[in-house]
Amino acid sequence: MAAAQEPLVFTVTRRAPELIPPAKPTPFEYKLLSDIDDQGSLRFRVPVIYFYRKRNDKMDPVEVIREAISKTLVFYYPLAGRVREGAGRKLGVECTGEGVMFIEADAEVSIEELGGDAIQPPFPCFEELLFDVPGYSGVLDCPILLFQVTRLKCGGFIIAVRLNHTVSDAGGIAQFMNAVGEIARGADSPSVPPVWQREILNARDPPRVTCTHHEYDDVPDRKGTLISVGNMVHRSFFFGPAEILVLRLLVPSHLIKCSTSELLTACLWRCRTRALQFDPEEEVRLLYNINARGKFNPPLPKGYYGNAFAFPAAVTTARKLCQNPIGYALELVKKIKKDFSEEYMRSVADLMVLKGRPPSTAVRIFHVSDVTRSGLGDADFGWGRPVYAGAARGGVGNRPVAATFYVSCKNKKGENGIAVTVSLQASVMEKFAAELDHLLKNNDQLVINNTSIPTKSAL
Repeated sequence: MAAAQEPLVFTVTRRAPELIPPAKPTPFEYKLLSDIDDQGSLRFRVPVIYFYRKRNDKMDPVEVIREAISKTLVFYYPLAGRVREGAGRKLGVECTGEGVMFIEADAEVSIEELGGDAIQPPFPCFEELLFDVPGYSGVLDCPILLFQVTRLKCGGFIIAVRLNHTVSDAGGIAQFMNAVGEIARGADSPSVPPVWQREILNARDPPRVTCTHHEYDDVPDRKGTLISVGNMVHRSFFFGPAEILVLRLLVPSHLIKCSTSELLTACLWRCRTRALQFDPEEEVRLLYNINARGKFNPPLPKGYYGNAFAFPAAVTTARKLCQNPIGYALELVKKIKKDFSEEYMRSVADLMVLKGRPPSTAVRIFHVSDVTRSGLGDADFGWGRPVYAGAARGGVGNRPVAATFYVSCKNKKGENGIAVTVSLQASVMEKFAAELDHLLKNNDQLVINNTSIPTKSAL
């Protein structure tokens, strides 16, 4: 289940960072971000990584991708600008045409040494594969995108990207990268034209909060439960067909049609809460990212590449979550998805304006982002689909909130599944892994068609 990796150290040689501007002159203008984009919780840079096998000896991936980025920026010219902050902490993009940061690199390592077809996060020497250029890592007044393309000794390569999250979400960066891929393969323009139109997700006039938003509750950390991401260990756990089947046996019949994402979230939330050992009566929260693109009437325009998601919260006590069967947590997950709507998104935008664009709460939360359907794995620059495309690790950002990502991948048997990134203190990680192992192998009871049956360990 766990994606254990042997320690691997290798040398990466980088050339000096350079700015890649659009290939043609672009408009100089100021574009406001939406009131969903510029909330406090998104003011950080998120890393995404792609691994590709050798396909073509005649093409240099660095040159192909560098040129394709420049051409694609003509259509996505705001990404070549800089984020500025105005009155009331309102963010916008000054379309300066300065360009995105680009680093060319070579590494003495092969795809096979990194895991072959079973590559999963966290990745060894990640800081060398996506170098953090000093002075250019901020949200304001810095390049919106940073690319590092690293050639591997096997002929494959890695593309690592660091994105200013205030400008795009996973679906947005996937759209941009797919456009780069199309142009790298010879297209004159993206098949999906980019759409800005951030005003669609602005607050109403007058703003009015019409929904309950426990994700923005002001929860004090009286017991010092917050731990910085820098003091955490990172690990991933693989869930393939066998693991999902075992978890489904825990689900009562009236919930059996739950999605894999809902099921995983319910199980992981309970295991994680047990491992953290909160006081029984303390409130715990699940924050669950939900894509809003199809929730609007009419839907958001095809090609919209701004942030178009929210993370509604489920709230319960540690005692109820840990002592009840999995069905209890699953009901909470399904309810927040059922209640999510266009009105909910409008209410979030209004709350941002009324309360000064606050960050989400960080105390006793489990924040999940399922990017298995984001389109990140579709990017083809002429070398086919990536071996792996998705989150570089959990626990990104500058807040003490370690987001957990669900990413599509394969295991060493070639089975398709989901890698779940987890970031916790080392001692808590051991407890979490033990809880998960117990759930998968030594359940006290399995529930099949509303009938409880003892497992072997209980006989």
